[in-house]
Amino acid sequence: MAEQVWIAGVGMTKFARHTDRDVPHLAAEAVRDALADAGLERRDVQAAFFGSTTQGALQGQLMVGGQIALRGMGFERIPMFNVENACATGATALHLAVSQVRAGGADIALAVGAEKMNVADRERAMAVFNGAYDVSDPAALTAALTALGGAADDAHVGERSIFMDIYAAMARAHMRRFGTTQRQIAAVAAKNHRHSVHNDKAQHRKEFSVEEVLSARALSFPLTVPMCAPLTDGAAAVVVCGRGGLRRLAARGRGVRVLASVVGTGVAHPLEAWEQHIGRLLALRAYEQAGVGPKDVDVAELHDATAFGEIQQSELLGLCEPGAGGAAAEAGVTALGGRLPVNPSGGLESRGHPLGATGLAQVYELVCQLRAEAGVRQVPGARIAVAENGGGFYAGEEAVAAVTVLGA
Repeated sequence: MAEQVWIAGVGMTKFARHTDRDVPHLAAEAVRDALADAGLERRDVQAAFFGSTTQGALQGQLMVGGQIALRGMGFERIPMFNVENACATGATALHLAVSQVRAGGADIALAVGAEKMNVADRERAMAVFNGAYDVSDPAALTAALTALGGAADDAHVGERSIFMDIYAAMARAHMRRFGTTQRQIAAVAAKNHRHSVHNDKAQHRKEFSVEEVLSARALSFPLTVPMCAPLTDGAAAVVVCGRGGLRRLAARGRGVRVLASVVGTGVAHPLEAWEQHIGRLLALRAYEQAGVGPKDVDVAELHDATAFGEIQQSELLGLCEPGAGGAAAEAGVTALGGRLPVNPSGGLESRGHPLGATGLAQVYELVCQLRAEAGVRQVPGARIAVAENGGGFYAGEEAVAAVTVLGA
């Protein structure tokens, strides 16, 4: 990157069902913690990027969610930008904050993501996912899912979002092509639930065996409930700075370098052309920008909205060979204590998935890892970390994705 940028502070709420708290209150907690972590005051922040995807649909807060949340905390005069980019919203807010600092528009910028997804009407909460594909052409979605995973007669298995059907179709395509098994997908879920036991900010902290994951309530095959992310409320925030801002930090020795921040969309390609997948293309760009390769990565946080998502992304990011992600998880390679720990936070399946906050929660975990402040979850000697965050659906893959590379 032309201009060096550092993460100066991180903060996040506990991810949970916060029945008595709204988006501004959740955001305020995360921002206060991030500023305290950086040793900064509100007046030091020169620009803010506020990410949320469900406020309009679930709370009716349109257009100025960031201004409502942040001005209520006392932020004034600074430019504030509202960000919505599917499940990649948090990573996109960070990318914009990094870009603002790199461009010289600010010495210190703030990225925030916050959601309150648990509302009284659960059907309304589940319906928000129905807008994250091309709603003008629902037949195209059906055709893409059938092409990926074949016909599935599982409408009877119970409530789920459309994205569980999308991930299930992707998983079945992977199983058909590479021989990935349902047990390997369950091994990812069991590993991530085991990691979450030691994360006091995670929504679910219950350990599951592989057998318990397999025997849990079925969703769209091959997925079961413990393989999938829950509806979650929560917020996360990250403070970034350039050289000028770094000199103002009391705790500048704890800054983590942003080696790469890449957000993008895909290219037209056959469904089976995995090497042209959006995740693969963005990973290559991020590694080039960072000056590192996948073999340099010590720890990763990947977008496991389902356990299969972690398998797919570990392959697309080059952390293992195509088709080898399931076997790597089953062999313990991606567990804490393994060669390359993935999702030591517990991932989306366990930590939870408040859509607009997830990308920043991944960064929160990785900053803790690179500072050697992750406690029981610490990956020894972690120096290079990568986060992948994506969402929506377009032409057989995520509509948008982001890859962030960090260095100690």
